[in-house]
Amino acid sequence: MTPAIEVRGARRTFRVKGGMFEPDKHVVAVDDVSFAVPVGGVLGVVGESGCGKSTLARLILGLLPPEAGEILVDGQRVLEMDRKARARLIQPVFQDPFASLNPLRRVRDIVGLPLAAQGGMSGAEMAKRVDEMLVRVGLTVEMGERQPAQLSGGQRQRVAIARALVLRPRIVVCDEPTSALDVSVQAQILNLLAELRRDLNLTYLFISHNLAVVEHVATEVAVMYLGRIVERAPTDTLFHAPEHPYTKALLASVLTPEPGLGVPDVGLGDSLPDPSNIPPGCRFHPRCPVAIERCGSVAPATTPRAAGIVECHLAPA
Repeated sequence: MTPAIEVRGARRTFRVKGGMFEPDKHVVAVDDVSFAVPVGGVLGVVGESGCGKSTLARLILGLLPPEAGEILVDGQRVLEMDRKARARLIQPVFQDPFASLNPLRRVRDIVGLPLAAQGGMSGAEMAKRVDEMLVRVGLTVEMGERQPAQLSGGQRQRVAIARALVLRPRIVVCDEPTSALDVSVQAQILNLLAELRRDLNLTYLFISHNLAVVEHVATEVAVMYLGRIVERAPTDTLFHAPEHPYTKALLASVLTPEPGLGVPDVGLGDSLPDPSNIPPGCRFHPRCPVAIERCGSVAPATTPRAAGIVECHLAPA
């Protein structure tokens, strides 16, 4: 079966202008990334800020062109698709629902905007589709007359989800969709996304820094570090038997409810990796607690697993 999403050797860098006496820098956001997401699957993408998660999402949505490689959705090259056809196939849900919704428009107009952009549908048909989608995501038809400021954070995210699904796409890219919400509301939105995926046979690319959220929703997890996927595995495998030292450090950093344990020390130091200054060899070796001499000069090969990959010199072949 054709994968819902297929990324083949995608690369994307950005040029950042230096100061008056400094040269411009080139930031490596995504570097030779490859993976496939089957129809109905959920790939969770995790990693620290600046690792390339959001850039990867924009490449898949066709909002940015890759400098190398290619990206296919439903077997079609994203950049070769007509924009309207692409919008019918794949839609985003972004992090901050208030920032992604026009504060001056009514909710029903916001949800109906993708239908209006496609054209070919009468006003009555559009109104019926919008009302059905509002109810489908747990809102009321009456809420369609309100503006975003009159809704709670969770309700605004439901509006964003309704707008994404009103065209009935098959793929949804969720970029930190719950991080701006209270914990209790996060659970409601996650349950809604899971229900919609089951009922509508959706495929998700789910980007998050919250490992607990990813464990709850994803069928497979990809761990990114400085633009590369350093480990990818089924969710149960990755959370119970991680192989890459960075994956192990991320899992060790999760806070536990046990009193007296305090904040865990995972040995990664206080500084974040710099995508404009990629170290030689393994990109993680300056922070790796188990690095060997070879790690500092030789980049690890991508080692296949039964269902996934790992990039580490210390991982068994």
